[in-house]
Amino acid sequence: MDEQKQINYQRIAEAIDYIKTNFKTQPSLDEVAEHVHLSPYHFQRLFSDWAGTTPKKFLQYISIEYAKKLLTDQQATLLDTAFETGLSGTGRLHDLFINIEGMTPAEYRNGGRSLSINYSFAESPFGNLLVASTKKGICYMAFEEDETIAVSHLRQKFPNATVTQNLDPIQQNALYIFQNDWSQLSEIKLHLKGTDFQLKVWETLLKIPMGRLSTYHKIAEQIGNPNASRAVGTAIGSNPVAFLIPCHRVIQSSGNIGGYMWGNTRKTAIIGWESAKKNVSEM
Repeated sequence: MDEQKQINYQRIAEAIDYIKTNFKTQPSLDEVAEHVHLSPYHFQRLFSDWAGTTPKKFLQYISIEYAKKLLTDQQATLLDTAFETGLSGTGRLHDLFINIEGMTPAEYRNGGRSLSINYSFAESPFGNLLVASTKKGICYMAFEEDETIAVSHLRQKFPNATVTQNLDPIQQNALYIFQNDWSQLSEIKLHLKGTDFQLKVWETLLKIPMGRLSTYHKIAEQIGNPNASRAVGTAIGSNPVAFLIPCHRVIQSSGNIGGYMWGNTRKTAIIGWESAKKNVSEM
């Protein structure tokens, strides 16, 4: 990401954080623009280009009442086995299915000694990220601004694997998910290191439709263990694949956004971005 794009991202992230903190007072365009040191006109244009909607509509999308409305609406669809997207027209994500293949016990135990992992860096609407893959699928994706730290985290996940910087077709296909035209997407496969319980939780997250939210308790009920909300939260917190496994779609039962490995501001931004995309497609 070049310097100007990085500055723009930081400004929008700061604006989102401000809106999130002050949503109960419904801050005006002028107020938010002043907070990020931009003119209202420039801020409106930059925000709309980045988020695909106006600051006013974005404020509505991330309000607690809107989150609760999404949560209520989802109750009828959480049990759907299809990966729902809610998108229509030329941008419909109808061909995207994500399948999980767990690593073998030997791969899991020995820290990936038999694995060859390719990785690359990419830009997204929510900042830079590292994406890594084996020959079987995506094994790691994380929002990281510092490439050295990003690679260090990858190697910590797979201390005995052969790790090479190389953009391969598996990564390219996964990254299409951030583009406005998803017609190039084919089936995405994930090759993950996790316990049986973690894999079960991550698979359940994939059933949450785009633009909808769930709670830790509902996920626990979905996997047949309604008393395991805390364990579910731990499994969600250890999700190794940002965005593709949508842990950002899980909030607290109270309606609060809750935590996120890659930052609460980014989580709020993603929820609003997905909500905006879904609502635009339904207009």
